[in-house]
Amino acid sequence: MQETNKNIERKKQYSQVCVWPGTLIESDKIQEFEEFMLKEFNTRIQYLETIVTYPDKKGGEVIEGTGGRHDVFFAVHDEDIANFSVPRLIAGIRWIEDVLSKHNYKCKIYPERVRQYKTWEA
Repeated sequence: MQETNKNIERKKQYSQVCVWPGTLIESDKIQEFEEFMLKEFNTRIQYLETIVTYPDKKGGEVIEGTGGRHDVFFAVHDEDIANFSVPRLIAGIRWIEDVLSKHNYKCKIYPERVRQYKTWEA
């Protein structure tokens, strides 16, 4: 797994980005992951990246034992979003807009650049 310092460009018609917390996809398993999502969820996806979360902070101080979780970011094909919207919840997969909403995103656990993956405001 290699973390980048810029967002991965999405393929055409893959606009909705999802976050699967606590998931690690090794670089040699990306195609297998995309095939799994098609088989299990009947959803075409584009793997984007895996990000290791930053630690939580309180009063500017790092909270011990936080951070270091692997979260997978992937995009869903536009035609599959409606069919994927409910089944994803069972696996704990969330829309990026929900993850980064002002209500939910109190701690900055991802690089600021991931905000560019959003396509709407939650």
